[in-house]
Amino acid sequence: MVNRINKVITGLQRLGIAFGPMQLLTVTGRRSGQPRTFPIAVLPLAGDRYIVQAFPNAAWVANARAAARAADTVTLTRGRRSSTARLTEVPVDERRPLLREVVETQSASAAKRLVTNGLAEAPTPDAVAAAADRIAVFRIEKV
Repeated sequence: MVNRINKVITGLQRLGIAFGPMQLLTVTGRRSGQPRTFPIAVLPLAGDRYIVQAFPNAAWVANARAAARAADTVTLTRGRRSSTARLTEVPVDERRPLLREVVETQSASAAKRLVTNGLAEAPTPDAVAAAADRIAVFRIEKV
């Protein structure tokens, strides 16, 4: 189901239809070396922009980690506008306040999705922050 929804979101974005916080993340595949594109939500948190994992074993997370380690750039596309950036994975201790902010500032569905997908125990700020070791968070840095 997620793959179908991702294909619809990707298609709409490529047509120039941008909505919500959704953007397309294009990152080099860690094994194939080919560009891989994923719809993701870019969230404004603590004065910066971040990408937060919402699904366990998400392929984009593994590719983003590889890109971050290699200091490779990624492309973020919203509608017809693209920009180049670098991703930096946030250390676990620094994720907690960011994850707490996600629950406090985003729609309730964001926290519920983390619970439904098995990443957090409850949709509360404390429970989501306690799951920081299971939820990848990347800071987006302009190049």
